[in-house]
Amino acid sequence: MIKPQVVSPTEWQAARDKLLIKEKQATRARDALAAERRRLPMVRIDKDYVFDGRDGKARLLDLFDGRRQLIVYHFMFAPGVGGWPAAGCPGCSQFVDNLGHLAHLHARDTSLVLVSRAPLANLQRYQARMGWRIPWFSSAGSDLNTDFGLTSDAGETFGLSVFFRDGDRVLRSYFTTGRGVEALGSVWTFLDLTPLGRQEDWEDSPPGTPQTPPYQWWRRHDEYESAAVPATE
Repeated sequence: MIKPQVVSPTEWQAARDKLLIKEKQATRARDALAAERRRLPMVRIDKDYVFDGRDGKARLLDLFDGRRQLIVYHFMFAPGVGGWPAAGCPGCSQFVDNLGHLAHLHARDTSLVLVSRAPLANLQRYQARMGWRIPWFSSAGSDLNTDFGLTSDAGETFGLSVFFRDGDRVLRSYFTTGRGVEALGSVWTFLDLTPLGRQEDWEDSPPGTPQTPPYQWWRRHDEYESAAVPATE
């Protein structure tokens, strides 16, 4: 690996201040995008989706738990997904590991739950293994994944939906998938701040930076010790 340029504190500060100008521009651009997102039109969900949860059957309205907003993470846990039937998707698992205490969302009248196609018993066993306490519902037997474009002939995918409750009306306001979800996880955000980055081969990094294909290094948090760690020197 080509070693980074080492400069004086004054030179480093000058370079840092130059980058900060671009970072602030990006922050303002994200603020403007968020403002536009808040003004998106919404679609009413009239279909009566039924889920299995810890307390029994639940409908989409029940998932709000009395709050006005609901965030649903569509977690890949179904036939054909790596780890089935004992474990869910490693990438989805890493995302959930990044979620903080839900009390902060609840304080802003917002609930967050996980929804997967696997039967509830599979979800509960894996949830216990991972040590998660986030409400997790099974959509087995429901058309939710198909209707929302998360299950198709090409297989399963993941995503994040945002809903708004207007009385008893449920409205879908937003959806994202792919790197739109990835950006919400702090592991990737933290790595983006480091000299080596994510160490994935799509990144524009200095020559010699250790890199591996994306996704392949991801593990469930209790599996890393058994995985080979790429050398960094």
